[in-house]
Amino acid sequence: MDTGQDQTYIAGWLTAHDWRAFADQLAIDRGEERWRRAFDDYFMQRIDRRYLNPIAILQNEGTFVGEGFAIMAIQCSLIEFLESTVQGVRYRYPKRGEVLGPYEYSGGRDIFVNFLTERPPFSAEFDRGLALEFYASIRCGMLHEAQTKNGWRIWAQSEDGRMVDAEMRVVFRNDFQRALLAYVSWYKETLVRDAQFQDAFVRKFDSLST
Repeated sequence: MDTGQDQTYIAGWLTAHDWRAFADQLAIDRGEERWRRAFDDYFMQRIDRRYLNPIAILQNEGTFVGEGFAIMAIQCSLIEFLESTVQGVRYRYPKRGEVLGPYEYSGGRDIFVNFLTERPPFSAEFDRGLALEFYASIRCGMLHEAQTKNGWRIWAQSEDGRMVDAEMRVVFRNDFQRALLAYVSWYKETLVRDAQFQDAFVRKFDSLST
């Protein structure tokens, strides 16, 4: 008998129940074609509906009078989902005295910094110092106070395609978005061939389905 959680939508119209049935198939057939379907049906439907499509609407309908803040806030939220999926971990806020279990985390800083410094194409522009600065001044500022901190600004686009100008303290949200899309393409091709990424993917979507 399905519970209310079974009918929770986790990727477009696909539910937790749908994922568990698909995961059973993955346990039998871990071929590349099956993993491409996992990526398209679950990963892409989830991020398209919840992140990428809303960002595209803001970009296409924007007037350059503030939508950059909304775009960057969504991008920062997306980064945490992307990296937690690669690692196969889920967020949990522990009550006093509780201990986090395996593959759980309670703070986003390390997740965020790891993504910027370890995942292409972001790793080409971010070292740990800049990633920590970005986390504190952009991510935390955006999500907690709807503004950047410490003199950072959000501009639409650079002249040379870079995502960030550390000296000027500027992040370019359209270039940042192109980098996110490039990462998604890289992740797809890695996922279909890498068993470690596949195991992490199953852990992540299992956690979304419970």
